[in-house]
Amino acid sequence: MSDSTGAPDRWWEGAVIYQIYPRSFADADGDGIGDLAGIARHPDHLRGTDDSLGVDAIWLSPIYPSPLHDFGYDISDYTDVAAEYGTLDELDALIAACHDRGLRFLMDLVPCHTSVEHPWFAESRSSRDNPRRDWYIWADASTGGGPPSNWTAAFGGPSWEWDSVTEQYYLHSFYPEQPDLNWRNPDVAAAMAEVMRFWFRRGVDGFRVDAIFAAIKDDHLRDNPPDRRPSAIPGLGGDTGQDPLWSMNRPEVHRV
Repeated sequence: MSDSTGAPDRWWEGAVIYQIYPRSFADADGDGIGDLAGIARHPDHLRGTDDSLGVDAIWLSPIYPSPLHDFGYDISDYTDVAAEYGTLDELDALIAACHDRGLRFLMDLVPCHTSVEHPWFAESRSSRDNPRRDWYIWADASTGGGPPSNWTAAFGGPSWEWDSVTEQYYLHSFYPEQPDLNWRNPDVAAAMAEVMRFWFRRGVDGFRVDAIFAAIKDDHLRDNPPDRRPSAIPGLGGDTGQDPLWSMNRPEVHRV
């Protein structure tokens, strides 16, 4: 979108964005779980009346189908809505209600990992030579028989999980139920671009991109050094005695 001068409209730079956690925001059907229909009852509280909050956009935390090992950040289908939240038609109606009030509509995009239950990962782990093997990060055991590197996961423990089917480790920067996608593979980038186009076609205005700092890893899987930073970030290597030099915040992430 552009302004009257033809320059891109960078509306988000000065916007007030209201995050909604769908599970607890508003429950329309009385089942104890918040839903899209519940959110649709409240857009006037956010914008459009004299006593509304007057925000510029809403950002929905994940509403995708998920086994919920990480509150929906372990996605098993990028192009649908979890049944407990509603349907795609209800999402379309919510987006339209927001736009009628001048509210932009943002979704959480989780591009760095999927659920272990995503069909992409099911195919990837089925054999060493299937077309989606390289969509995730697989590696042989180290010479000592352990994980390929010393990397630690953000939520504790090693970043590597042994898979007995193909006898290799797969990488997970967070929970073992969240295998990392391989963003060095252009097919992964193309698939995620198609996910974004799917939602743009439904009227979504943009995305809050989750954990983008973990998208690219060292392609040599070098061990991280001891943490000597004066101010480490808890949960991202700082409380493990490890500087995530090779496993997070790689300079190549700016090309993603």
